Amino acid sequence: MRNIDRRNLIKASLAAAMAGALPRGAFAQSSEPILLGVSGPLTGPNAQYGAQWKQGFDLALDEIHAAGDINGRKLVYDFQDSQSDPRQSVAIAQKFVSDPKVVMELGDFSSPASMAASPIYQRAGLVQFGFTNSHPDFTKGGDFMWSTSVSQAEEQPLLALYAVRHLGLKKLAVLHLNTDWGRTSRDFFVNAAKGYGAEVVVTEGYIAEERDFRSTLVRVRDANPDGLILISYYSDGALIARQARQVGLKQVICAASSVYSPKFLELGGEAVEGVHLGTRYFPGDPRPEVRKFVDGFKAKYGGQEPDSFNAYAYDAMNMAAAVLRIGGTDRKAIRDGFGKVHDVSTVIFGPATFDVATRRIKGAMNAELVVQKGQFTLWDGKPT
Repeated sequence: MRNIDRRNLIKASLAAAMAGALPRGAFAQSSEPILLGVSGPLTGPNAQYGAQWKQGFDLALDEIHAAGDINGRKLVYDFQDSQSDPRQSVAIAQKFVSDPKVVMELGDFSSPASMAASPIYQRAGLVQFGFTNSHPDFTKGGDFMWSTSVSQAEEQPLLALYAVRHLGLKKLAVLHLNTDWGRTSRDFFVNAAKGYGAEVVVTEGYIAEERDFRSTLVRVRDANPDGLILISYYSDGALIARQARQVGLKQVICAASSVYSPKFLELGGEAVEGVHLGTRYFPGDPRPEVRKFVDGFKAKYGGQEPDSFNAYAYDAMNMAAAVLRIGGTDRKAIRDGFGKVHDVSTVIFGPATFDVATRRIKGAMNAELVVQKGQFTLWDGKPT
């Protein structure tokens, strides 16, 4: 009878381990890799961002491995291609929550894709770490939703402050992606700009696949603003800037931080000369953590200059590692671990700590930049 009981005990212990129910210390003795699920775009119109994520993830994992992994266990990820489509992110969420080996999820790229899947992660008790999800409602989806992205409620007033108060623009036209992110960002920007005393004479939305903006830009030109605001990503932002110059729009262009990428300079060429933008990340920052990241990225990727999406992914993987070192691999303990990490070294935020009430990082750095001679440079503070 004793042998039967012991066998049953062993079986029960194994089952509990698979369910994440064993005590943290016992589960930590496993030599199996710790698996993170990633939901994001590898194909489709946002595929380049998924590729940039992987670069940032892999650089961070090299450093985590060199530092001894997570209590001796290797950290790995399973990247599932969602195309940043809410329908696909939901299917991926169902796959991840049903796999007991997945201890945390990272993504999706866009807030709508993430928020569509949030109820699944919340019900299952699996952390959804939406590190590029700036929609202010993302972390309101439940206590398993955490983000290192600055909310648009904070981001867009910074852009309005730069455009209206610092650059002196008073009559604005706003072009924005006609997505949930773009419309939410537009609303926060417009309200803040009006609060600073500006007049918004035109707002125009466009779809992500749009390539010919000339008729829209003619309407903008005819409204005679003194500034054009772009709430765009780098690819569409660069194209709009080129076509704006072609239709004779010579006004100051001020863009959201989402255009910040070497690709914006490459795709925009001379047309983006003089474009102003704010950003959470600037590779010229002398902080040691930024220098380490930039130098390591260039060494790993053949001299390529990292952009903010690389930096957000790099920070996210390092933050995930910091949480796992505190919380172990139990899903609920991981959720609690986000509230316990303190002053984690990051590229975007410096020493980073979460506000438990909002489940977002406390504070953010803001560098006000301008494109000069084909390079992003710190703005010298002189009005346009």
